[in-house]
Amino acid sequence: MEQKNPTEPRGCALIPAYLEERRIRGVVQDALKYIPAVVVIDDGSSDRTAVEAEAAGAIVLRHKKNLGKGMALNTGFAYAINEKFDYVITMDADGQHAPADIPRFVEAFRSIGVSALVGSRMADPKGMPFIRKMTNRFMSWYLSRAMGQNVPDTQCGFRMYAAQVLPHLATESNRYAAESETLLRLAAQKIKIGSVPVKVIYRDEKSKISPFRDTIRFFAMVRNFNRKSRARR
Repeated sequence: MEQKNPTEPRGCALIPAYLEERRIRGVVQDALKYIPAVVVIDDGSSDRTAVEAEAAGAIVLRHKKNLGKGMALNTGFAYAINEKFDYVITMDADGQHAPADIPRFVEAFRSIGVSALVGSRMADPKGMPFIRKMTNRFMSWYLSRAMGQNVPDTQCGFRMYAAQVLPHLATESNRYAAESETLLRLAAQKIKIGSVPVKVIYRDEKSKISPFRDTIRFFAMVRNFNRKSRARR
């Protein structure tokens, strides 16, 4: 997708990827139909993830070893700041996010002006595994209370951030808890977080999320964030 109007906001999709050689080419190609640039952060993959992403037209940033989704996102945010993009869309590399939903974020940004938008799968979670659905609802309730504002699906990685909030997004968490930490950081800066309904796409691939370990990391992250916030005050 070419930038049709040079005065339009310039955006890019940031896609952290680890061992996604089967899916990444299609994800990049589909995303490029809706956004001018796609940046794949290859997080230390030992397969052809980087090769497939480049062949599909993505800019590829590489970690020499696997550092986790949080660190991959930090790398992507730093790149977007350096390249002066007006906004970024974060997506997963496994095809669970529908690139056709990207215009929903852009339209919501234009119409309501909220600089942080999180996709919500919870209005129609058909196909979402029961345990994941219950976990998402509990974590979203818990995190919304901690933030002081309601975000229906805090665990969704399909998001849009405007350029002005990017400096607030770098996290200390290196794995999946990083996306929750990002929301806490935004809320601490009194930045309103909006929501956009998105599709749920589940296939037969095994999730890289460990329900037990990543839940423990989630609560540890919230506890550490609150402790450090109190110390700063």
